[in-house]
Amino acid sequence: MVFIPAIGLVEAAPTSCSPLLSHTFPRLQDEAPQNLCQYQGKVLLVVNTASFCGFTGQYEGLEKIYAKYKDQGLVVLGFPSNDFGQQEPGSNKEIADFCKNTYDVKFPMFAKSSVTGNNVNPLFKMLIAKTSTTPKWNFYKYLIDRNGNVVDSFGSVTKPTSSSVTSEIEKLLAEKN
Repeated sequence: MVFIPAIGLVEAAPTSCSPLLSHTFPRLQDEAPQNLCQYQGKVLLVVNTASFCGFTGQYEGLEKIYAKYKDQGLVVLGFPSNDFGQQEPGSNKEIADFCKNTYDVKFPMFAKSSVTGNNVNPLFKMLIAKTSTTPKWNFYKYLIDRNGNVVDSFGSVTKPTSSSVTSEIEKLLAEKN
C-alpha cells in the first residue's frame, strides 16, 4: 500500500506493469481511484465515449463483446469525453446513470477526461504517441495486448462487434503473455 495525501491509501502498482497501464484514473460511478495496472495480462479495448453522439449506440456493442469475451480475458475500458461536439456535457454521475440505465454498461468506465488537445489524459497521450493516431471523434478504439502493447486502433465508424475488431480480439485472447 502507498499513501497519497490527496487520496489516502492506494494499492501499489505491480512491478511488472506496462508503462502504458501505469496510470490511475477516478472510476466514473464514485470517482474512487483505479490503477490500470489491475488490467495487466488482459486484452484491452480502450474507447472514448459520449452520451449524445450518433455513435452512442455502440455502447450496446461494447457491452456485448465485453460480456462475450470477459471470461477469456477481455476488458473494455470506457473514457467519457466532451472533446468532440460537446456531446458529453453531463457530470460523472449523470454519465454513469445514463450508461447504466440506457445500456446497462458493466465494463469499467472512468471519470470524464480529455482524449485530445492540450489537456489529454496520460493514457490517451501514450496511445496517441504509440500509434501516431489521435481520436478524431467519439468511440475511437485502441486495442492493447496482454503485455500492454497497442496493437491496433479502429475509427468511430467501425462497430465494436465488426469482424475486424472481434477477429483481432480473438487472436489476442488466444495468445498467452
